[in-house]
Order: sequence, then C-alpha cells, then structure tokens
Amino acid sequence: MLTDPVFYLLAIPAVALMGLAKGGFSGVGAMSMPLLALAISPVQAAAILLPILIVQDAVSVWAFRRDWDPKILLAMIPGALVGIVAGYLLAAKVSAEAILAVLGAISILFAVQRLWASRGGRIAAPANSPAWVGSLFGVAAGFTSQIAHAGGPPFQMYVLPKNLPPPALIGTTAIFFATINWLKVPAYAALGQFTRENLLTAAALTPLAIATTFAGVWLVRRVEAERFYTLIYVLMILVGGQLLWEAWRG
Repeated sequence: MLTDPVFYLLAIPAVALMGLAKGGFSGVGAMSMPLLALAISPVQAAAILLPILIVQDAVSVWAFRRDWDPKILLAMIPGALVGIVAGYLLAAKVSAEAILAVLGAISILFAVQRLWASRGGRIAAPANSPAWVGSLFGVAAGFTSQIAHAGGPPFQMYVLPKNLPPPALIGTTAIFFATINWLKVPAYAALGQFTRENLLTAAALTPLAIATTFAGVWLVRRVEAERFYTLIYVLMILVGGQLLWEAWRG
C-alpha cells in the first residue's frame, strides 16, 4: 500500500469529494483525479479510484434498479466504449507529461462549464435529438471518464434536455456510469495498473468513500450548496492550472 504521507494528505480529501458527489453534491467528485495527480501519476491515480467508484456504483444501481431509460443507454454506451478505447490508447502511447496536460485541460474545462451552467448557461442537445447524437456524447463521456473519471458533463448535455422523471434520471445515470466504469477495467488492467499496491490502497480508502457518501446525503440538506460548488470549481481550475504547469515544466 502507498505509505507516502503527502499522498494521503491529497487522497483523503479526494476520496471524500467522491463520496460527497455520490451523496448528492453532483459534480464535485471530478476534483478527485486532479488532486491525486498532484501526488502520483494520473494513470495510477485513476486506477486507485476506479475500484472505489465501482463499489459506490453498486449501491446506486441497486437503489434505482427499477428506474432507467434503456433508449439512452443503448444510444450512449457503444459510443462510450469508443471513447474509453481512445483514452486507453492515449495513456498507453504518450508521456506522463501529456497525460497531465490532458487532465489539467479537462479539469479546467469541466469547472468552467459547471460554473457557467450554475449561472444559467447551457450547452445541450435538443430533446428529440437522434440516437447517433447520443453516441457522440457517449464518446466524449467515455474519453473524459477514462482519463479523468469526469464523464458527467457530456452525459448531462445529452440527457438533461429529455426531462426524465427524477428517479429515471438518477437510475439512468447510475447504470450508465456503473457500466462504463466496468468497461474501463480491461483498459487499466492492460496498462498494468491493478497492482497489489494500488488495489490495497483502494481498499484502504473505500470505507472513507462509503462514509462520506452518507455524509453527503446528510449535508446536502443543510449546506448552502451554491457557495460550496463555487469554491470547489474555483479550486479545480487552480489545480488544473497547476497540472498544466507541471506538464509544461516536464
């Protein structure tokens, strides 16, 4: 298991944010990857977080297993697989600095998009857009999820205009990301990232992820969400900038 104290100074808040995201603070979990990438390689960081996400997904899928939209999943999952393969090929072929640069750019774009959306800005597909449009958004979601576990914005751009009932939206989201997280497993295995060290580290952090998921459910009803989100996304832009700087320095 990783024993560097600096790693845990970053891993604990990173995993806590993942838990809060699953507990109701949607989107803040995207901060987890950039934080961990300040301490270890982004590919290793993603491999450590992936088993934790899979455990969290199991809870979400079970809770909403009866409420989901099969048409959306059929449209988006094949495209997501293409995006996952593209993300794998990028990670397998380019340098660690290039991955840092991509992660930094995704982090900044994600945060800017969320800040803009919180102020009324929208980029979305029409509600009646055909399935092939969903496949394109699926490619984007799969790629950003493979690189940074941040597939939320492309998914939401296609799905939210459809105005699904809340349980169906949550269930479709849960099943989509549970599916693509499992589809990412062979990619990370091929990259040699499911080492004993990484898996033990993920196991050590999983109880924190579960506890903070329940904390998120409790806090989301009591905390002024707008200021919380704004702080997280501003920090995400700063961390993304730091990753770009480190990539540029080599």
